[in-house]
Amino acid sequence: MAVMNFWDQRFAEPGYKYGTEPNAFLREQATRLAPASRVLVPGDGEGRNGVWLAEHGHSVTSVDYSSVGLQKAQALAARRGVSLVTELVDLTDWAPEPAMLDAVVLVYTHLPSAIRQPAHRRLALGLRPGGWLLLEAFHPEQLAHSSGGPKDVDMLYTPKVLGADFAGLLRCELSWHGEIQLSEGLGHQGLAHVTRWLGQRL
Repeated sequence: MAVMNFWDQRFAEPGYKYGTEPNAFLREQATRLAPASRVLVPGDGEGRNGVWLAEHGHSVTSVDYSSVGLQKAQALAARRGVSLVTELVDLTDWAPEPAMLDAVVLVYTHLPSAIRQPAHRRLALGLRPGGWLLLEAFHPEQLAHSSGGPKDVDMLYTPKVLGADFAGLLRCELSWHGEIQLSEGLGHQGLAHVTRWLGQRL
């Protein structure tokens, strides 16, 4: 971790790469969360989603591979007057405590296929029965757009792939892909093709 990784370099740029407002799908679905839910936000970067959840009274832990991003997340939390727990982790082998979480929020947390499914399953196992997992990510058809995301199809998600990742652990409540207009800082702007997936722990 001593050497700056890709995300450290990206988040070292001035401002907030993906803005300071929450993801629209998260904002829309957050009403499902009970008051004061215990929420894990893997890949939260500069903290826009974790801080917003904390502002709404939840107990939030944001984890990321970038120490630079997490420092900016703490700065954003301080400006907003909320508490946010941050932890520097590598999702390749990290796992939350089992059955302790009310929700896991994965927003544009793209992992290569070699580690994606086991990482997703470890995160789902952190949910208590009835807990929610919310995910928005770019679909392979995003390669036709210039609004953000990985340029490697191996790191893009279809609803079918996600259904297989969480099979036997989560009951699928919503599974969709299609085009939306993104406006999330300078990093996500314009027409995009995304996958949205929502599941509840069995």
